[in-house]
Amino acid sequence: STDQDIQGVVDAFVALPQKVETITDFAWGTNSSPQKFDDGFTHCFLLTFADVAGRKAYLPHTAHKAFGDVLRPHMKDVFVIDYWGDPTQNDPTNALKHAVFFKFKDDAAPGDVEKAEQAFAALPGKIDTIKAFEWGANNSPETNDDGFTHCFMVTFENEEGREIYTPHAAHLALIEVLDPVLDKLRVLDFVVQE
Repeated sequence: STDQDIQGVVDAFVALPQKVETITDFAWGTNSSPQKFDDGFTHCFLLTFADVAGRKAYLPHTAHKAFGDVLRPHMKDVFVIDYWGDPTQNDPTNALKHAVFFKFKDDAAPGDVEKAEQAFAALPGKIDTIKAFEWGANNSPETNDDGFTHCFMVTFENEEGREIYTPHAAHLALIEVLDPVLDKLRVLDFVVQE
């Protein structure tokens, strides 16, 4: 696909909130993660719905289906995770979103998964460059999650915030909690384009 083809897909996606009234917020960006856990994904699109009914109306909507027709000839792969977010989040302008997805081992004990969830959820209180944070277990009715069960959305003001976060002792301690129970990790970062 050419750069022009890709821009056509982006433009078609960006136009969806004007066509689907149940989309309450929309942000997107190209992947800029230095961590190399992106599995080749290049673009992120973050859609917000007020409730399950809003998502349910979006999925079969004619505008969404028409977008699929634009996307399909240029799509190598698709990855979809849905989770309940926090509507009180106040993101900085042009924020850097650090989207982290987990697939836990099949034999991971529920208590160990909960310990990992709690360790990640504690990071905003330990690393002050985290400006917004939300997470949730996947509840997408689509079948494009590649077996991933959790999304953690960490927001930084800029790349410098991420650079402080990555080697931070609290983040390194989280990795130690995850190592025994994590099967696969996917990370996509993007500067919010609205």
